[in-house]
Amino acid sequence: MKGFDFDFLKVTPIAILDILFVAILIYYVYNLIKNTLAVNLLLGMFIILVIQFAVDALHMELLSAIINKFMSVGIIALIVIFQPEIRRFLLLIGKNTFLQKNKAWWGYLFGSKNIERDNLARIKPVIDACKSMKKSRTGALIVFVKFYDDQLFANSCEVIDSKISKRLLESIFQKNSPLHDGAVVIAENKIKSASCILPLTDNDKLPPQFGLRHRAGIGVSENTDAVAVIVSEETGEIAYAKQGRVRMNVSFGELEKLLNKDF
Repeated sequence: MKGFDFDFLKVTPIAILDILFVAILIYYVYNLIKNTLAVNLLLGMFIILVIQFAVDALHMELLSAIINKFMSVGIIALIVIFQPEIRRFLLLIGKNTFLQKNKAWWGYLFGSKNIERDNLARIKPVIDACKSMKKSRTGALIVFVKFYDDQLFANSCEVIDSKISKRLLESIFQKNSPLHDGAVVIAENKIKSASCILPLTDNDKLPPQFGLRHRAGIGVSENTDAVAVIVSEETGEIAYAKQGRVRMNVSFGELEKLLNKDF
């Protein structure tokens, strides 16, 4: 028909690719902010935008000037407010790249044929220690990190830098041990430190039965690429925290698969 331009209805491969990338981006952002305080922050920002449109429409010059000044520093404010989420987003992208997902195959091609066996040998002492602590109802928090952050861990921990050992883990978390409070951090195939004070999660939707160990394990997984294994002192049950989410009542078979996959 004359007078009408239907070019915007044309679907091109580039347009489909564009929509696909936007959908993936929205999915990642949703996964990052789901069940976190970032949802409330975004809601607050949306309300401010609605108020801004309203005061502009009503010609409230004073209030409009105040809100416009606030919005003028919006980008900097977003970076400051959402710094943990931005960090997690970049870590999530890095962990899901092709090379990361296929590093086992690359290792195989370059001669590391025993990666799974080596991983199991490193993980087995941790699983054995968890079995023992589950029986004795000994509370424990074991954090696995790929890159040891001296500023985050060493300043609030007792440095150990020892081989991963079932007996060492059990002795650290014994109730009479001076190091039993706090977390053990494992990195670079070693027990790097113990008695670590970790940031607690701000998530207010967690079950009330979650104690400091669970909240610390979830908190460190929110702000870093770490995963945390938590042994409940009350029930002996095993929990696994990753990316701010916690998986309860994990069996030892599941724990082995999760640790082997993530580390």
